[in-house]
Parts: sequence; C-alpha cells; structure tokens
Amino acid sequence: QVQLVESGGGLVQAGGSLRLSCAASERSFNSYSMGWFRQAPGKEREFVAVITWSGGSKNYADSVKGRFTISTDSAKNTVLLQMNSLKPEDTAVYYCAASRKSVSSHATDFHSWGQGTQVTVSS
Repeated sequence: QVQLVESGGGLVQAGGSLRLSCAASERSFNSYSMGWFRQAPGKEREFVAVITWSGGSKNYADSVKGRFTISTDSAKNTVLLQMNSLKPEDTAVYYCAASRKSVSSHATDFHSWGQGTQVTVSS
C-alpha cells in the first residue's frame, strides 16, 4: 500500500493561492495515478483532479478547471496541486489518493489515502 502525506494547506483570502503537496512512498509511486479529492463539512467527498504517473493524462472537476493545476515531480515522488483564484466554496479538507487505474474520478478506484490537509478560504 502506498503511504501518502499531504502538506501545504492553510488559511487564505478569496482570490489567493495555495499549493498542496503529496509525498508518496518511493517504491510504489511510479505504479499509480495520483488524485486529489476534497470534503467540506456536511458534504460528501468529491473529486478535484487526477494525473497519471507520467503526467501524460490529467482530468479536473468542472468546478476547478482553469484555476487548479495538478502536476507530478517524479524525482521527489510528489504530486502537487496549485490552486489559484480560490473561492470560499473551495474550503474543505483536501486528500491525496493513489489508484492503480490510469485516470479515474471515482473515489472507489483509489486504494490509498492520505490523512488530509485543511484549506480554508475566507471571503
């Protein structure tokens, strides 16, 4: 099982930016696609973005297209989520996850999850 550790969350004003990072255990990183999900209080966990290990395929939720960018740093075994033009509705706990499928937006296709990092966007 892949070990995942997220970092980079925090409090930011609307319109600001944050960059989330997810460090994956070295041995398994190149075998998986990596995704970001988020869960706001009282809501179900929702898909944010996913990327293949090579970076060749990406997919985004409609709500973040044009504002968020997912990328990988294979040398550091990390996946990054650059979040720009943040809105109060982006407030949530953000989770990194690993999947054996090429590209998926379904949480059930992800078998390893990090502990999450809180992102709070004030209006």
